[in-house]
Amino acid sequence: MDSIQQTQEKWKGKAKTELLGCKAEQVWPLLEDFFGLGKWFPTLSTCIPLEGTSGKPGCVRFCGGFKTPVDEQCKKNLNWTKQKLLSIDPIQREFSYSIIDGNVGFHNYVSTVKVIEKDDGCVIEWLYEVEPVEGWKLEYLDLFIGSGLDEMGQRIQGALKIMEDALVGASN
Repeated sequence: MDSIQQTQEKWKGKAKTELLGCKAEQVWPLLEDFFGLGKWFPTLSTCIPLEGTSGKPGCVRFCGGFKTPVDEQCKKNLNWTKQKLLSIDPIQREFSYSIIDGNVGFHNYVSTVKVIEKDDGCVIEWLYEVEPVEGWKLEYLDLFIGSGLDEMGQRIQGALKIMEDALVGASN
């Protein structure tokens, strides 16, 4: 069978990270700030608004400076994407976005991020799908998103702990 005629299925994946002792209503406001991803995602040096208001569907952010599992040691070009917020539901604590432009080879990328309440904390879940990316394997994308999400969870958990400690200290 001619490889040009084969149509590949979209890659689909899911990553999740658990934040023990953190309530979903504490975590959600940090994630729903669509223009604030740079505060939490590792290796992302730039996240700035391009269009619209953060948290309103249709707004667009520019994300740049991140490293991916396929970057060569001496890569000189800045990795960047433009990302558009498609929908947001503060009641369900989830939003969806797509990559609308960039230089990392992601085409028809759509992601949904959810914050799910649990008895002992919450879980951040990141579902994604994209057309197969040249030079990548699905495992690379799973690693990139999974490890990034784990680090995001640790950073959010740390920030909430600092706030809690400061507020407890201030009330004593």
